[in-house]
Order: sequence, then structure tokens, then C-alpha cells
Amino acid sequence: MVARVMTVASTDSGGGAGIMADLKTFTAMKVFGTAVIVSLTAQNSVTVKSIYELPLKFINEQFDAIMEDIGTDAAKTGMLYTEPIISNITEKFKQYGIKKIVVDPVMISKTNVRLLREDAVESMKSKLMKIADLITPNIPESEVISSMKIRNFGDSKKAAKKIHEFTGSAVLIKGGHAGGDCSIDILYDGSEYYEYKSRRIFTKNTHGTGDTLSASIASYLASGKKLPEAIELAKRYVEGAIQNSFPMGKGYGALSHFWVIK
Repeated sequence: MVARVMTVASTDSGGGAGIMADLKTFTAMKVFGTAVIVSLTAQNSVTVKSIYELPLKFINEQFDAIMEDIGTDAAKTGMLYTEPIISNITEKFKQYGIKKIVVDPVMISKTNVRLLREDAVESMKSKLMKIADLITPNIPESEVISSMKIRNFGDSKKAAKKIHEFTGSAVLIKGGHAGGDCSIDILYDGSEYYEYKSRRIFTKNTHGTGDTLSASIASYLASGKKLPEAIELAKRYVEGAIQNSFPMGKGYGALSHFWVIK
């Protein structure tokens, strides 16, 4: 039986992030990917030109169509954009009793365009994050969620614990926005800290890195891996995808999602 993974997110017409990156990742992980699209974006490697929200009724119909027939072994969320969408998706996860949920709290694009409205942040924190198995914020997102400034690795550990305390979910704070030759991600699962250290790869071709990481973690969870191992394996996959990345467009280039497929 092939493991099934659902992505609940938005499109990227430029192909590098969002639903497009998720489905490429699922294919590379050899799981069966399904998609609930909540909004459409007109974007490329340089900017996000516009965002079009889909009606909640249609979002629900996509979700129901998948769950009434195919089902899912894990799910991940990406760009959700508005408070009504977040509230709605939270209830759909509850309705179907979906487990192994990875929440990537996408807030700002690499091109500095807001992808989560300010009035939706509290809903993300108080609703969706509380039913997640794992939350995967980067450092700027972690600062917003934890309401604290992160200046060093010690602050990341404090923020991870603080986020866990009010959500009850495991938290992986990604270290990509920190300086240095190495990137260190920190996982706090409520009892232990885990560190994931990798060599920093200096390249501009990193569009969709967060989507790809969360999608690969969800894939490994769906395949039966425990959380710390799922993150370790996903980190290796993303590191290879960045090492083999390439320019695509005039801005942030593309990851090589299929580098592991022989």
C-alpha cells in the first residue's frame, strides 16, 4: 500500500513553491500526493503579483472528495492566507480525525510579500497549531508566533519551548535565516531538544525550501517514521535538493526535487 499525503496550501504559478513544490516532493518520496488548494497565486521567481482566494465551499468540496474516497496517512499545510480558511481547515482536520499534521506557518515570501494576513496570525496560533503534530517555522515566523526576539541559538530553544507550551505541538525552528557557515534547526517535542546541523550552502536557488522540507517530513511520517528520524531524513533530502539546485527565472532559483530518483 502506497502511503498517502495531503497538502493543503496555495499554488505557485512559477512552479518553485507551494502546491507545486509539495507534489514534486511527494513524488520524490514515492508517496501518493493529494491537494486541497485554498488560493491561487500569480507569481514567479521575482515577486507575487496577486492572490486569489477560493470560496470556502469549494475548499470543503476538495477536502471531502479526497477523504471520502482516497483518505490520507498524513497532511501538511502551507500558505493559507486568511483567518476563515485557517478556521475552516482546522475543522476539516478535526472532522476526519486526521493525524500526523505538519503545519508550515507560511507568512512572508522570499520576495517579501505577505502570504498570511496579519489578522489571521492569532487564528493560526490558537486553532491550527494546536492540532498539529509538528510546526515548522523559520526564525522570523518563530519571532511572530512566540512574541520574542531571536538573536542566537539559545533564543531559538526558548522560542521552541514557548511555542510548544501554548500549542502542545512539537516545534522545529529552522535556522536558515541565522548567520554562519552552518545551519542548525532545533526540534523541541515537549520533553527533549534535538539539533539538526548541516553545512550552509551559499546559493540564491532556494525558492520553496520550507514547503519542500515540510512536505518531505510529512511523507516520512506517512511512511511510518518517527518524528526525529523523519526530520533527519527530510533534512538530507532538502540539502541534496539545494546542492543540485539551478537558476530558474531572474530571482530565486529552483530546488532539484528529483535528485534522489535514479
